[in-house]
Amino acid sequence: MRTVFFASSPFAIPTLDHLAQRCEIPLIVSQPDRPAGRGSRIRPTPVTQWAHEHLAGTPVLKPDDVNAPPSIARIRAAAPDAFVVIAYGQKLSPDLLSDVFAINLHASLLPRWRGAAPIHAAILAGDTRTGNTVITLAERMDAGLICAQESVPIDTSTTTGDLHDLLARQGAPLVARVLEEHARGELHTTPQDESLVTYARKISRADARLDFSEPADLLRRRINALSPRPGVLAHLGTHQLKLLRAATAPDVENAGHEPGTLIDPAEGIVSCAQGGTLRLLEVQPAGGRPMPWSDFARGRRPEIGTRISGASP
Repeated sequence: MRTVFFASSPFAIPTLDHLAQRCEIPLIVSQPDRPAGRGSRIRPTPVTQWAHEHLAGTPVLKPDDVNAPPSIARIRAAAPDAFVVIAYGQKLSPDLLSDVFAINLHASLLPRWRGAAPIHAAILAGDTRTGNTVITLAERMDAGLICAQESVPIDTSTTTGDLHDLLARQGAPLVARVLEEHARGELHTTPQDESLVTYARKISRADARLDFSEPADLLRRRINALSPRPGVLAHLGTHQLKLLRAATAPDVENAGHEPGTLIDPAEGIVSCAQGGTLRLLEVQPAGGRPMPWSDFARGRRPEIGTRISGASP
């Protein structure tokens, strides 16, 4: 099938790579180059950059408005059989979608977690499973017909970064399967159950607060959900850290320590509210690299009773 690929985020790259080996991609559509990073240099999206490096013969369209008549004309000129849309950043209009089979890869088990940050939301909510859903494009956000789903477990120490990379890889063959079934006339779709819809709002730095008066499991979920970005910042004595991975430690006795006290420096055990304990598994010192807590503890030698508290995001 001739497939026009709409995407901007790194999440889409495994699917683009997979499809480029299996079908014809006459055009890639991505967001315009914009200022990013230190110095606010003008940079292409990750998808544009990857396409230039790996698909040099494939044109990339970067319209400010994908629904403007010149953009629609350019996309239609590619004679597409299908559109694949993954974390693109603009809504496609009915005029653009007319008479083209169009699907979207969404990183949740729809109808749970429609919206901007479904991976973060699943971990924050304490879900034990999430996955990918391929849907048809619809007028309402993430409300299309379900074409295929695949689920994965969420372990207690799984981070958003872990799930992002896993779901990006697993989404590629799922999208390819839907395109193949559609081409053979064998695709079956099901509507979403609107009574089960939940929404995943956009994550901000304000979500990365750290308060050890909260239960240990809530802190675990927040640390893992906000890793690697924006990251939960903390002060441990005189050190500033980004907390990248945590687990609860129900087998460790709190023994009445004040919340936010380091009670086992070697294992990274911190006392929390209601007698709970949190185990810090991975951290990143300011100006340093991510590392296991054990490596940090060997180098910095924190002491029992050291206080840990939230830092301004």
